[in-house]
Amino acid sequence: MSSNTLAKSAPAAAGPPAETGEAHPRIVRRPRTGQWLAAVVVLVLLALAALSVIRNDAFQWDVVADYFTSASVLRGLGLTLWLTALVMALGFALGTLLAVMRLSANPVLRAVSWGYVWLFRSMPILVQLLFWFNIGALYPHILGIRTVDLFGPVTVAIIGLTLHEAAYAAEVVRGGILSVDRGQIEAAQALGLSRLRRWRRIILPQAMRSIVPPAGNMLIGTLKGTSIVSVIAVQDLLYSVQLVYHRTYQVIPMLLVATIWYVVVTSLLSAGQFYVERHYARGSERTR
Repeated sequence: MSSNTLAKSAPAAAGPPAETGEAHPRIVRRPRTGQWLAAVVVLVLLALAALSVIRNDAFQWDVVADYFTSASVLRGLGLTLWLTALVMALGFALGTLLAVMRLSANPVLRAVSWGYVWLFRSMPILVQLLFWFNIGALYPHILGIRTVDLFGPVTVAIIGLTLHEAAYAAEVVRGGILSVDRGQIEAAQALGLSRLRRWRRIILPQAMRSIVPPAGNMLIGTLKGTSIVSVIAVQDLLYSVQLVYHRTYQVIPMLLVATIWYVVVTSLLSAGQFYVERHYARGSERTR
């Protein structure tokens, strides 16, 4: 067969489709007048609220500026941050132990862990602090030392807050461990990895994706919750500003000082939580 015959029998190359002369329909966006109107109304209300706060002389912003970085306020802030860090470290250490006990095959350990979580989650934190503050009424002496000398206000605050946080931390850690697929653990066992390496290389890195978000919320909650220790005369941030306004009667501006410091610190902690969550989420979802 000649090349001319092959050329004639070959199908014609597909070219661009013939124009029909019909115009494509144009997509017209639906007007969103209601949404824009609602946005304008909200912005106007926010602007009016901001102006009322700024122009209201009763807020005494000059007093806020004078006391914002005063020595007493900064000492109270330092104690608040130190107390928050210590309570979170001790609370999660005890909470991790309780979570491991709860997941143990030993029924006694499971029962003890469950009972601890049940008891301390059922009691209000203020009741716990007052109970430990008055522990001397039950035990006047411990190891030959007067309980009043052994349990000062700061020690009582550490004990009460730590025991309270440990109950919640135990559930957070337990939930994170249970979120790890069982097949991952069985595969690590099949490879002959030791129990410590399984926890360090397999379980904890995956569990942290579920632990970090609620742990970050607990950290922020603990920071704000430390203000309750002011009822037992621990000189944290709130108690420090209370000492000032009891002397000067400038209640509103001193409460604003404490509020602004709490907002600043919680905002920094929230930013840090975002980056920690993104670090442990690597490989599980796309980074935005």
